[in-house]
Amino acid sequence: MSAPLPVLEVQSIGKAYRDYGGEWRRVLSWFGLPLAPREEHWTLQNISFSIQPGESVGIVGQNGAGKSTLLKLITGTLRPSTGQVTVRGRIAAILELGMGFHPDLTGRQNAYHAAGLMGHSQEQINAVIDDIEAFAEIGEYFDQPVRTYSSGMQMRVAFSVASAIRPDILIIDEALSVGDAYFQHKCFQRIREFKDQDTTLLFVSHDPAAVRTLCNRAILLDHGHLIRLGSPDDVLDYYNALIAHTEEMREIEQAGGITRSGSGAARIVSASISGKDGPRAMFISGEPATIETVLELKQPLEDLTLGILIRDRLGNEVFGTNSFNLGTPLHTLTGAAGERRVAFEIPELNLGPGSYSLTLALHASFDHTAGNYDWWDGALAFEVVCPVDRPFIGVAALPVHMHITD
Repeated sequence: MSAPLPVLEVQSIGKAYRDYGGEWRRVLSWFGLPLAPREEHWTLQNISFSIQPGESVGIVGQNGAGKSTLLKLITGTLRPSTGQVTVRGRIAAILELGMGFHPDLTGRQNAYHAAGLMGHSQEQINAVIDDIEAFAEIGEYFDQPVRTYSSGMQMRVAFSVASAIRPDILIIDEALSVGDAYFQHKCFQRIREFKDQDTTLLFVSHDPAAVRTLCNRAILLDHGHLIRLGSPDDVLDYYNALIAHTEEMREIEQAGGITRSGSGAARIVSASISGKDGPRAMFISGEPATIETVLELKQPLEDLTLGILIRDRLGNEVFGTNSFNLGTPLHTLTGAAGERRVAFEIPELNLGPGSYSLTLALHASFDHTAGNYDWWDGALAFEVVCPVDRPFIGVAALPVHMHITD
């Protein structure tokens, strides 16, 4: 039995914006005249990938990396300058917030218009318009002009329309970030339902937890180039190292699922996690734990911060802090080169049962985006189990006292 065809194929596409110095020169270039543009700016170059039916792929990258341009090329709202896009199935997309909405039309009228542009018939829209109104939950505003809407209300209507009839491919470009927490949960629940029904998801987000939770693979764009394609953990770890990049930083190391980057001006030589009886790899929830590190300063530094980050088995960030946030500056360590020892004491490791990893970071100031010296992802792994006398479920062990009154 042959493998199914990809639902989406992107083959060597690029997008260039050209200035011909005048509209007549631009028009003549459309007819094949060999007129060179005065200026040419490429926002995407040589992007290729394919997505199978039912896959969920996250697209990440810094602002200006080309994420939105890529989605517009896929949906057909822009034409590529090079390459081609092949789509097998019906696309529903939420791109720029309110894109395609007329401000003087009501939400209901815009819903009919937008759904019609997506290829739905009048009968199909009539059948789901009540569902669109109910899912959006904006009350009487559904019959008011869109110009009276907040950005969150626009997003509610846009998502409700795009997801009213299950598409083959659902494309979302960061629009959910403007919604309130309640509606975001509704949206993600519908997305999960679509995933269970083999809808393909293409998802642009700056939220690493959402990408890790929703996506099978991730794509990293940087300055218009595809520089990483793989599992969400690997791509997001590499992206994290990339945004902490400094001019003197050596090449990012990534091997065995562990990412490490930094200038090397300061380095984490070793790390361990211990209980009362010494180093260990398993803890009972609520036990004390100590994270011990040995640091090496290769040169005198003016500023130094050490941070810890605990992630669950899916890569979601569970807890993080650093010496800056704890009000314990490491200025005393920065005067001369040599080895130093620093420990974080956790009186109660109140994590839920499961597997966890520890990321360590040495940097300047209050976060790793400035003066990244050493970012060590997945430096340690450990397990947490429930106490025998106090079983619970979930990701955190909260202190609970129960009272019964007559």
